[in-house]
Amino acid sequence: MFLEAIYHRPQDQYAYSYDENTIHIQLRTKKQDIETVEIIYGDPYDWNHSTWNAVTNKMNIAYSDQFFDYWFIAIHPPFKRLRYGFLLSNESKSCVYTEKGFFEQPPLDDTAYYFCFPFINSIDVYKPPKWVENTIWYQIFPERFANGDPTLNPKGTVEWEQQEPTPTIYYGGDFKGVIDHIDYLVNLGITGIYFTPIFKAFSNHKYDTIDYMEIDPQFGTKETFKQLVEECHKQGIKVMLDAVFNHSGYYFAPFQDVLKNGEKSIYKNWFHIHDFPIQTKPIPNYDSFAFEASMPKLNTENPEVKEYLLNVGRYWIKEFNIDGWRLDVANEVDHQFWREFRKEMKKIKPDIYILGEIWHDAMPWLRGDQFDSVMNYPYTDNALRFFAKNEIGAIEFIETLQKYLHMYPRNINHILFNLLGSHDTPRIMNIANFNKEKVKLLFAFLLSTPGTPCIYYGDEIGMTGEQDPGCRKCMVWDEDRQDLEMLAFTKKLIQLRKQYPLLGNDGEFILFDANNTSNHVSYIKRNEQEQLLVVFNNNDTMQDIPIPLNLKDKTIIDLWNEKEFAAHTNKISVQLAPYSFTFLLCKAI
Repeated sequence: MFLEAIYHRPQDQYAYSYDENTIHIQLRTKKQDIETVEIIYGDPYDWNHSTWNAVTNKMNIAYSDQFFDYWFIAIHPPFKRLRYGFLLSNESKSCVYTEKGFFEQPPLDDTAYYFCFPFINSIDVYKPPKWVENTIWYQIFPERFANGDPTLNPKGTVEWEQQEPTPTIYYGGDFKGVIDHIDYLVNLGITGIYFTPIFKAFSNHKYDTIDYMEIDPQFGTKETFKQLVEECHKQGIKVMLDAVFNHSGYYFAPFQDVLKNGEKSIYKNWFHIHDFPIQTKPIPNYDSFAFEASMPKLNTENPEVKEYLLNVGRYWIKEFNIDGWRLDVANEVDHQFWREFRKEMKKIKPDIYILGEIWHDAMPWLRGDQFDSVMNYPYTDNALRFFAKNEIGAIEFIETLQKYLHMYPRNINHILFNLLGSHDTPRIMNIANFNKEKVKLLFAFLLSTPGTPCIYYGDEIGMTGEQDPGCRKCMVWDEDRQDLEMLAFTKKLIQLRKQYPLLGNDGEFILFDANNTSNHVSYIKRNEQEQLLVVFNNNDTMQDIPIPLNLKDKTIIDLWNEKEFAAHTNKISVQLAPYSFTFLLCKAI
């Protein structure tokens, strides 16, 4: 027994309040080392004379990655308090694991040996906005979606699609263009729009804010934006804005004041300035985003800066009734600022969605006091490496996916912002080497896994483009140049996810099977009534994939092909064409 691989601590994803009556407990052990795990638990104050009244319950392996098994159990303590330890056994040994180490027998004379979950306090229970679980997002880069009002065009604007994108080119996309195409979005089936920054800025991407309280003139007026939000809400579409609070733009008025007045500027402490006079080359002598001189980092520990930015957050919720904030470069801003930001935003709109841009393990931001969710780039990377790039095999894909599924508490998994591409990445069609069938597999995966999925504008019609600026091409509105078959495919996937909750966040998610030779993977989504089997053939040849489930005499519905059949044998298989998938629904076993 590899004791050194056994790990637990009573916080984060290893022990948390799932709701006001349930505690989720997770334990890590070396893969295939432990045969059984039982949790020993009880109320710390429940004693029978000198013996603690503890009970035991079996834990099950929920996930396994390359190195570890992750055991899981949900416990409903009657008094919301818990002390607990673990009884682990394999063919050669058994032991008890507690906060004070390993023992041969459970110590029952003192609960101080055991891990402690002191109390389920309601305020500490992670309470994400419920609407997000059922939202299908669509990311719009406003400058490139549609030009609805040419009178707003910045100087030098070029005709739509007439030139390849560059870092400085303008095509004139605006709010009127989005309003003009709301019907397209409704027909696609999306229920949330994530806009990259809309505030007054110097660049075409708007991540270098000049004025956080003003709409960029090229997009329209505040009245037009209010009309856009209202129209979206009428159609059941939520609206999320992008906030750049890590840094401002070079032409942000307080930074201009520092450039003009140097050490005498009343705004000098709004930024992280190393010394004076200000220098921008070869690298700035002030902290900035990625050494970019045009994006000076804001000092969010400064009370004046803090109040200014909190007021920005409040204003756009109060005045325009937006539904979410996506927070740019969120990991470089201090945690205390985000705690105060959450508190202030939730005061105004309790179900506002607060989403952080973090590309790595984000548990420190997801403890219920800062963000509701993060952009799930680990999910993205794993999916692209398997389906699009052929960099990893089916087993590594499944193991990595399981690693990410246990990274956060389960109720966070339901609203993680899952994406395949964005304004910061090459188009998925390019990454897949222009293999449309692989892109279809990616969409099928995106829309059948837990989380809140997001489609980058134009991916649904097969748009292409390399890394920025190539991934920021104008949206193609000429239907003759749209991949209408891909569009119909995406619409159908979205409709199925809405129609069958098991394709979304309903039920338990179980990674089921993987085979490197056939390069197929499968997983199950199940609740008490039904189970859904999802199988992918990520191979360039036809595959006959066995289904190791007893489905004899059960009615099975092929959701994608809209066929119903019954299996009259214990052993069945599915035959899948190259780069294809199936969704099979049947009653729970």
